[in-house]
Amino acid sequence: MPRNLDLAALRSFVTVADVGGVTRAAGYLNLTQSAVSMQIKRLEESLGLQLFLRAARKLALSPEGEQLLSYGRRMLALNDEALSRFSTSACVGTIRLGVPHDIVYPAIPGILKRMAQTYPRVQVNLVSSFTLAMKQDFARGGLDVVVTTEDLPDAGAEVLGARPLVWIGAPEGTAWQRRPLRLGFKDGCIFRPTAQAALDAAGIGWELATGGESEQAVEATVAADLAISARMAGNIPEGTEVILAENQLPSLGEMKLALYRAPTAKGEAMDMLMAELRCAYCC
Repeated sequence: MPRNLDLAALRSFVTVADVGGVTRAAGYLNLTQSAVSMQIKRLEESLGLQLFLRAARKLALSPEGEQLLSYGRRMLALNDEALSRFSTSACVGTIRLGVPHDIVYPAIPGILKRMAQTYPRVQVNLVSSFTLAMKQDFARGGLDVVVTTEDLPDAGAEVLGARPLVWIGAPEGTAWQRRPLRLGFKDGCIFRPTAQAALDAAGIGWELATGGESEQAVEATVAADLAISARMAGNIPEGTEVILAENQLPSLGEMKLALYRAPTAKGEAMDMLMAELRCAYCC
């Protein structure tokens, strides 16, 4: 007699594999951690297979789990597409999302992919700029949702957490030792005044090595060991590393991650996007 895979259990399995853990998957699925664990256990029992290797600290897919993951993604995508196409209440429209350049990766590509799979008739347009510009655009009604990195979020913000601001430079670089200290920042970078004020308070002379609004130009200058910059911990550009200066550079404190949602931004798709952003950026 034909057997059917449990799509709810399959969705839990795929989500755990995609986000790297049961706890985060539970947040994405709006389920308890125990419910997700039970669904995966039932799926393993129904197939007579072990889908995850649990010996290591971090869950890793077994060879059978890797094979099922490919099938699972296709089955869920087809299921979601069919439900969306034939549902009279299918979500349709555009969501304008703003995220600063330096925290787009690694979270946003996966979020956009899952949004497209779940709500294929909803278009999420991503805008990546610096926080001040996006908040101005948001205030004018140009964006529906904005993730920001800032010291003092506005009263209407949902603060997701805080991360240390750290100095970055070229691997094994010496630019941080030179005086005046050369800094690499975009003109509108919200970290720039914080870094400059910290250096002024420490009596360290500095000068700007970059200008304009090109993030690529800043990252290239820093990676070439011609300047240093500052970023939130956990979002260090490729080709750079955190400077371990043994207190020879001043502390930069923390920056908060905040989430803004326009009052008119409503609906199932919007709720899913907000949940995804909270899971990705909550510290």
